[in-house]
Amino acid sequence: MATMNHEVPEWETPSSPPKKNIFRKPVAKSQQQPLQTSKEDKELEAGLEMGTSTAAPGFAERVIPRPVKAWLAGNRKRKIIVSAVAGLVLLVFILGLGLGLGLKHKSQENSGSLSTSSSAQDLPLPTNTGIFTGDLTYYSPGPGYGACGYENTSTDAICAISHIVWDAASTSSNPNLNPLCGKKIRITRYDPTRGGNSSVDVEVVDRCVGCQADDLDLSLSMFTSLAEEDQGRVVGSWAWLT
Repeated sequence: MATMNHEVPEWETPSSPPKKNIFRKPVAKSQQQPLQTSKEDKELEAGLEMGTSTAAPGFAERVIPRPVKAWLAGNRKRKIIVSAVAGLVLLVFILGLGLGLGLKHKSQENSGSLSTSSSAQDLPLPTNTGIFTGDLTYYSPGPGYGACGYENTSTDAICAISHIVWDAASTSSNPNLNPLCGKKIRITRYDPTRGGNSSVDVEVVDRCVGCQADDLDLSLSMFTSLAEEDQGRVVGSWAWLT
């Protein structure tokens, strides 16, 4: 009986593994080229190994010297002490700044008070017993009432005091209550045409807006007792009568 040989198709034939080339030199692992790693990957890897992020250091990390950071590292008690000391220093600085500003403000207030007091002493107020020299002019009072609430005429022995002195002595918004109202003043002037001094006593009844501190504005009758009417403005001396 003839023997039947079963032929396997070529596509079903198992392929044999490639033969090793005896002329190929194996490459050692140490000589293999490592994979290229970017700078960012290295930083990220370092951050993961250290358990920290790769964010830029903060202000405190840049300012605090390394020896101090090393001394504070891992010691919570030291950190608390340093924080407390820093807070205390800041508090002292704030208190010192506030105290300095307060003293400066107080000094300015005292300076202003002294300046006001000094100015009041220099003004020709009734508390000042000196003799003052200023311009003498005249005006026509009325019709109507003056600042003191009096109704006067040009023949009355009256005068208007400077608004500077009037306002310095004022104690109320009501001008009728000004302490200068009704005060007496004696005015003296040397008249060369008469060859001697002339004096008159007048009462304060009004406020003169155009007068300087030492000036007086008189009724026409009082002015002509000291000078000629056509002179209009002359210099005279005056003082408060007690």
